[in-house]
Amino acid sequence: MKKLILACLLVMAPVAALAAGGKSCGKIECDAFDVDLHDKAALQRGAQVYMNYCMGCHALRYARYERTANDLGIPAEMVQGNLMFGDSKIGDLMQNALPDAQGKKWFGAAPPDLTLIARRRGPEWLYTYLHSFYVDPARPYGANNLVFPDVGMPHALYELQGQQVCKPAWKIAANGGIARDPVTYENLEDEHYPCGRVEHVAGTGQLTPEEYDRTVADLVSFLEYVGEPMQLERQRIGIFTMLFLLLLLIVAWMLNREYWKDVH
Repeated sequence: MKKLILACLLVMAPVAALAAGGKSCGKIECDAFDVDLHDKAALQRGAQVYMNYCMGCHALRYARYERTANDLGIPAEMVQGNLMFGDSKIGDLMQNALPDAQGKKWFGAAPPDLTLIARRRGPEWLYTYLHSFYVDPARPYGANNLVFPDVGMPHALYELQGQQVCKPAWKIAANGGIARDPVTYENLEDEHYPCGRVEHVAGTGQLTPEEYDRTVADLVSFLEYVGEPMQLERQRIGIFTMLFLLLLLIVAWMLNREYWKDVH
């Protein structure tokens, strides 16, 4: 029994170490972000943002309006009146009207379907990505991204966030902190990295930085839900399954002790 417990701990150790480490977002570390799928209000707001700013280019071909409305607690008539366009029906898949060929002509590649993007990239990556757009006149649509260099799309949430400019990365001092000028105590920047961080230009967006953070969090939470609508149900079933296996383990241990009690 002791050997079995030790084996289980050794198997779980790499998983715990992986969870403790920061997720990489290209040249930078992803921002910390936790999804709360129990927050229906946040998921509803995220659905609204997606339909208004993302759906024109990025479809959700593996999700249905009706299932999404039921899971998020949105009345069907409200979905039909506010979140559906054209002649779509409530039971349809969440498609858009942009043909792949036209998308490839406009952007160089067809805009990907985003149903499973949160499962592929992770919510932390998406959250950081949507905070990392900056103005770049050299790009066709005037925008670039620190997490996804030379991204082929414009900044869809530009009017909400406002303008961001790219700055050199902070130079790290020998003690691990930010290097400062010994006379003026101003932060020194490492000129070897022309773009290491982004800086928001105050007053250029419709939302404050705090409001934009919440909007992006709502949008990423919605994409996390869409990627696996059964996630909460799966977790609930998993808890009961583990409790059952734990009970079975106790019974098996008691039987083992009973069988071997007379063996010396």
